[in-house]
Formats: sequence, C-alpha cells, structure tokens
Amino acid sequence: MSQIYGEGQYRYTISNQWGEVPAEITLGEVAAVALDHDDNVYVFNRGPDPMVVFDDQGNFLRSWGAEFFVRAHGAHFAKDGMLYLTDDGNHTVSKCTIDGKVLLTLGIPNSPAPFMSLQPFNRCTHTALSPSGDIYVSDGYGNACIHKYAPDGKHLLSWGESGTGPGEFNLPHNICCDPDGWVYVADRESHRIQVFDANGLFETQWSNIHRPCGLYMPNDACPICYVGELGPVLDVNRQFPNLGPRISILDNRGRVLARVNQPTDTNYTPSRFIAPHGLAVDSRGDVYVGEVSATAWPQAYPNKTAPMDLPTLRKMTRIID
Repeated sequence: MSQIYGEGQYRYTISNQWGEVPAEITLGEVAAVALDHDDNVYVFNRGPDPMVVFDDQGNFLRSWGAEFFVRAHGAHFAKDGMLYLTDDGNHTVSKCTIDGKVLLTLGIPNSPAPFMSLQPFNRCTHTALSPSGDIYVSDGYGNACIHKYAPDGKHLLSWGESGTGPGEFNLPHNICCDPDGWVYVADRESHRIQVFDANGLFETQWSNIHRPCGLYMPNDACPICYVGELGPVLDVNRQFPNLGPRISILDNRGRVLARVNQPTDTNYTPSRFIAPHGLAVDSRGDVYVGEVSATAWPQAYPNKTAPMDLPTLRKMTRIID
C-alpha cells in the first residue's frame, strides 16, 4: 500500500519520478511547472530541452525552447492560454503560445539592470497576472522589487527595496495573484509571504513558513495557497526537524491547512523533498512539483554524495474520499 502524506482534506500519494521521458530528451532540474486548460503539464527545466510537455497521464507530447532560453526559472499560464516564462539567466520574461512562439518579451536579453538598481530586470524570478491582465514580475536574485506591466508590455510601476520591513524584500522568489487582485510575494530569505494590493501597497504578511520558494493559487473564490518550502542549510540548523523541505497548504488568510512530506527524520530518502522550486495544481487537485535537486543537494547534504536518480519532477495525487 502506498504511503499517504498530508492531513485532513489534503492527503496524497507521491510519485517520485513522474512522466515518460523519451530517450532522446534530457530532462534537467525542473524549475517550474504550469498546466493548461486541458491539464497538460508544461515542464520548464534546465536541460537541453527547456520546455517539455506531457499529457495528464505522463505521456510525452512535445518539447521546444532550445534555441531561446538560457536558464529556466518561472512558468505561469494566463487565463487566455498564453504561457509566461521567466528566464533568470537571460533577464527576460517571454509571453509564449503553447507551441513556443514568442509574442512578447519583457526585459532586454543578456542585458541585466545594474545590481539592486530596482530597474527591470536583474535575474527576474517569476510572473503573475492580475484579473485584468496586468503582469507582475518578481525581480529577486540581483534586485529586490516587483515590477508591474500593462498587458501590452508597458511598464506601469515598481516597488520594493532590499530589507526586512513591510514592502522590502530579501529575495522575492515567486509571485501570484488571486481573483480579487491581491498580490502574494514569496519573500524567501525573510521566511514570509507578503500581501499587497494592485498598486504595491503592503497589506499583511504570513510568517508561519520557512524559505517559501514556490507559490500556486487556483483561480477560485477564496483560493488556497500551495507553498513549496526549502529546508535549512546552515550548519547549526541543517538537522532541525519541522522546517522543510515540504509543501504547505494555506487558506487565503495564511492559516495552515496541511503540511505534506514533513518527516521528523532528516536523512534523505527518495520520498523526501529536496528543493520544491515550482508547483502547479490540476483540475482534480493533484499537485505537480518541480525540484532543483542537484543545485540544493550540497547545501542540504554537504557531506554526502548525491544519488544518480535525484527526483526533479513529482506528482502528488490527491486522495478523495
């Protein structure tokens, strides 16, 4: 019998290696996952085939992007079926069709803004769309801010700076919007999610999480928030339990509904998350999790050799009673 993870209404079995990858395709570390209206799974990864697409049963459909993307980081589907891909190695956001045609590019390829200039972009991390189609971009590795664009790509405003106060950021790593237009930012190294209105006014923050890395909110009234959390990496707390890595499920006020994969044993097993970096949820409530396992391994397990088959793409299948 498969082991069950989670609690309450959010219980899952976990497949540690999901998707039938053809021999000619090399799937690298999975930075982000996005799902279209048919629950096809778009896997944005750091291998030679940056976008690999599967159906909901894990059958390979197609791949694209080798000639365009430098380093996969974020993926997000808009309601109109357009796919927004964030490339932190190329300092750009691309609006694409499902077969890889680029319709809009934000940022200047291979031309990062000055470090901490608060100008777009220096290693941008993710995108979110408002209910009206405005585009938000978290600019996190070489900046500490959020940028807002009109649907046609016109820059509207930016907010934030480096720091730990309200509206300041210590690596804004992911971002999403709810149907009411609130903006949620994973302020990863400050261990919080900050919540803003559509113009960047700070509203509140959730601080009951550890290094939030991936965010996903379904397009529902009163949506819940799925959070991929990273574990501790310092020598003094690397072995501390109950800090992650894990998937946490919160309501739209930040209250914890469930924690998934939270063993008290911090030794590595194949079922233990390493670095849940990007995630998406299908129409059934199943969760797809992309991990940057090889990158995170030496931080999490500095004195151990990494296994050859580190998981990079998992599926959490929801148990529905």
